[in-house]
Amino acid sequence: MAFELPKLPYAYDALAPYMSAETLEYHHDKHHQAYVDNGNKLAAEAGMEGKSLEEICMASFGTNAGLFNNAGQHYNHLHFWNWMKPGGGGAMPGNLEAKVTEDLGSLDEFRNAFIQAGMTQFGSGWCWLALKDGKLEVMKTPNGENPLVHGATPLLGCDVWEHSYYIDYRNARPKYLEAWFDNLVNWDYVGELFEAAS
Repeated sequence: MAFELPKLPYAYDALAPYMSAETLEYHHDKHHQAYVDNGNKLAAEAGMEGKSLEEICMASFGTNAGLFNNAGQHYNHLHFWNWMKPGGGGAMPGNLEAKVTEDLGSLDEFRNAFIQAGMTQFGSGWCWLALKDGKLEVMKTPNGENPLVHGATPLLGCDVWEHSYYIDYRNARPKYLEAWFDNLVNWDYVGELFEAAS
């Protein structure tokens, strides 16, 4: 199945002031498009163009770094655009909130752990809320890696590559993470992924 760049589910300026139109345009139209183009080329070279994106991620992890990095980033970004919405943040669905409280202590403890994971991911990568063996956990991964390849289901992920925040926040990654978590997260989408994975 060929990789395709999805349309953004909102206008370029819809996430301002927390994420600018300029950031979204570069991030979606240039960076994500490059993962799609490179991923398609490398998947064809590896004879994997008929496999699903998840299968390609799993099969290429640890064996074909070029393909994995592009397929992983394509997978991550397909969700990333949906993990945000105008007027995001705020309350999460009740069943997800109950699970967060049960597994991670409290909403505040989860928020702090998630932001800390993003702040302490050295270099490029992602911070995550994932479901593994029936329990929620906060994770961080380098580059295009994601919880899938560690036997977990990603429910929420924040991109901490510099292209995700540098235009708007320069080197202030903590400010980006706080603004992202508090004002952009689409908890309805996270809740849908949680229901599907439970």
